[in-house]
Amino acid sequence: MEKARKEIIREIAGLNSSEENVLFHSLAEGSLGELALFSSGKCLSHSPKFPFFASEKDREECFWVNRKEGIFSLGEGKFFAETLASEKKLIICGAGHVAIATIRLGKMLGFSVTCIEDRPLFAKEAEKAGADRVICEDFAKALDSLEGDRDSYFVILTRGHVHDQICLQRILEKPKAYMGMMGSRRRVAMIKKNLLEEGFSQELLDSLHSPIGLKIGAESPEEIALSVMAEIVGVKSAGKNTIGYSEEILDAVEKEEKLVLATIIERKGSAPRSVGTKMSINPLGEITGTIGGGCAEAEVIQKSRELFLENAPEGLLYHVDLTDDAAAEEGMVCGGILEILLERY
Repeated sequence: MEKARKEIIREIAGLNSSEENVLFHSLAEGSLGELALFSSGKCLSHSPKFPFFASEKDREECFWVNRKEGIFSLGEGKFFAETLASEKKLIICGAGHVAIATIRLGKMLGFSVTCIEDRPLFAKEAEKAGADRVICEDFAKALDSLEGDRDSYFVILTRGHVHDQICLQRILEKPKAYMGMMGSRRRVAMIKKNLLEEGFSQELLDSLHSPIGLKIGAESPEEIALSVMAEIVGVKSAGKNTIGYSEEILDAVEKEEKLVLATIIERKGSAPRSVGTKMSINPLGEITGTIGGGCAEAEVIQKSRELFLENAPEGLLYHVDLTDDAAAEEGMVCGGILEILLERY
């Protein structure tokens, strides 16, 4: 379906996050900034000038099959493909000392944190720790109310093996990016044996991260939380999803009459932010999000002003070099090279 570019960005908020959703940006001269939104091989919408290849009948399949992550060429066109990630969700079962430390660290790392705890006093502690949502309910009922998706990270930190097994049983049935459970090897082996007898596959049970967390010799609740979140960040970083569109960015697209979205489409060296990171800029130079801060970000904000001028193009590419002498003099210590796509909406 043909839609205006801003309408396509708005459509992202309603996507089913359990599907593979990919937004393609044209980088070719004459169609720079044109968009096509795909979900599991089907083109949901595209802007009027987005270039396709092959016949009308099979153009969607041809484009989907031949795509690559990041920047790629197809026919005479050049594109940037980003596999869209939804908000990263950390679901913690339990609200003991380790869970409280994990809530705090999860929030620091930008996760939306949900805590499930059946004891009211402990649930209150989860609220104080900063959990976005606390469900004070029976573990089974609470987990039944959560759907899970490709960006859901489940952590089981309950007070006993009975509750652990109930939680794991529900989580095994859900789509997820990660599931981990704290417990001794003997306790975990017993729970796995019980669930195997209930009909869960060995392959599915083997995908459980347990013992949970990286092996860093953690002892205190805070150290264990660090090991757990380090493991989760490793799983997240190994996935092919790019940053996606945060709620704040989508809100800016909705509220601002005009804005420019700056997206990192390529990174080389030790630049501070990853491919897919976004920042919105309005005509007053006010921003939402960040692509790394410092002088490089200031340059991008300055460059974005060109797109608000009369008869300006809808998009442009901007090269940021953090490795040269001038960058070093300005204190840009990270180094690296960024390619930024600027698109006006």
